[in-house]
Amino acid sequence: MISIKFYKETNFKETPIGKIPKDWEITTLENICTKVKAGGTPRTSKKEYWNGNLPFVKIEDITSSSKYLTVTKNLISKDGLSNSSAWIVPENSLLLAMYGSLGEVAINKIPVTTNQAILGIVPRDREDVEFLYYWYSFFKPVWKKYAKPTTQANLTAEIVRNSVVSFPPKKERRMIVKVLSCVDLAIQKVDEAIARAERLKKGLMQQLLTKGIGHKEFKETPIGKIPKTWKVVRVNEVCNSIKKGIFDLSPINYVERGIPFLRISDIVDDEIDLSNTVFIPEEIHKKEWKTELTPGDLILSKVGTLNKIAVIPPTIKRCNISQNLIGIKVDRNKINSHFLLYILKLDKFAKRILISSNITTLGAIRLDAVKKLPIPLPPYTEQGKIVEILSSVDNILRLKKEKKEKLVRMKKRLMDLLLTGRVRVSV
Repeated sequence: MISIKFYKETNFKETPIGKIPKDWEITTLENICTKVKAGGTPRTSKKEYWNGNLPFVKIEDITSSSKYLTVTKNLISKDGLSNSSAWIVPENSLLLAMYGSLGEVAINKIPVTTNQAILGIVPRDREDVEFLYYWYSFFKPVWKKYAKPTTQANLTAEIVRNSVVSFPPKKERRMIVKVLSCVDLAIQKVDEAIARAERLKKGLMQQLLTKGIGHKEFKETPIGKIPKTWKVVRVNEVCNSIKKGIFDLSPINYVERGIPFLRISDIVDDEIDLSNTVFIPEEIHKKEWKTELTPGDLILSKVGTLNKIAVIPPTIKRCNISQNLIGIKVDRNKINSHFLLYILKLDKFAKRILISSNITTLGAIRLDAVKKLPIPLPPYTEQGKIVEILSSVDNILRLKKEKKEKLVRMKKRLMDLLLTGRVRVSV
């Protein structure tokens, strides 16, 4: 078994990228690679250039993968390859986005081709691809200093080739990779646990919100089979009001302390996150009192990222909402607020809202589509039991996501220490 030891470095030298240990090298990417080259896109009008057997990487393939890229959404043919600037990037190379998601990196575990926005980087020593992955992940925030100042910050192959790499001795590079890979593995395991919990929640929602708990007799309704003891109601029948928010106010109206003015960005994972919330003064809130919401009411995104929804928590005594949100004041004698949240999150009901709103790319949810939406309504006590079960899964998800956030912070801190040499690793 290899024992990893850490020690604090005290002997540094000044370099163009700051202080690094005296025994480390400074080099450019070009000096340690055999090839650094962008790809190209075959003409989309030529059908014979597409749907072949050569994986074709776009920016979204990199951003949707983790460290390793193993699959792409698009494929090109050999004709597409020979009639474009695309080239075959060998497996275990580094892929780097030059614009769009500037500086995003991934290691391709299969031979791929890429579009012109992505550089294929083939290290001279193929073992160094892992170290370069971590180096350029660490370097990502710095790219904006080097990018060409166009409408959208762009890199070029020349800028990347000439970028400086801090290069520890080979054995130390391996040990740095080993340490950071352990954290990546832990993050991967948590991601897998989150995915399992999300699948569990989706299955439970489908079961509990349409079949309930322990029912044996069902009836046909306009929204499908539901338990015999359940009703079908429209959302406005179990709510006191459903209104869109007020016109977005100018930042000049914001105050340091006042009434929370909620926007779509304040909805995170079906909860309200106040970390970036703005506040409005009492006098403005009083003028717009008709859109005031209190604990137990719901907010639903009207435009943008649709179907973002949250219940106002007890910690927010009063709040107001922007025009991009719909405020739903529930009748708490008829429906459990969180039960309604889960219903509106269920695909079959969320899609009904979109269809009734005639949603287009730039469309918005119509109030009538929400008000007239038919939903199942169990007895109040059963609503509470369903919410209790689904909330327990939500709590598991929340804990796992918090664990991932801690691991991501730890990885960032380790990269900062190990890739600058402030903390060294040795065998």
